[in-house]
Amino acid sequence: MPSEKKKKKNSQLIIRINQQERDAFVSLCDELDTSAAREVRRFIRSFLAEHKTPDDQAST
Repeated sequence: MPSEKKKKKNSQLIIRINQQERDAFVSLCDELDTSAAREVRRFIRSFLAEHKTPDDQAST
């Protein structure tokens, strides 16, 4: 696809983590000029790509 549209964000994933870890993560994201949400989405995409099965690749 020449001009791939961005997929609309229409779902939430709620996680529970330790308050100190959350604060450290958000603080580091701020220092790196990114957002916590962006980094979590980046991790999810990377994780999915790393664990794709041959069936998953056929549908993309």
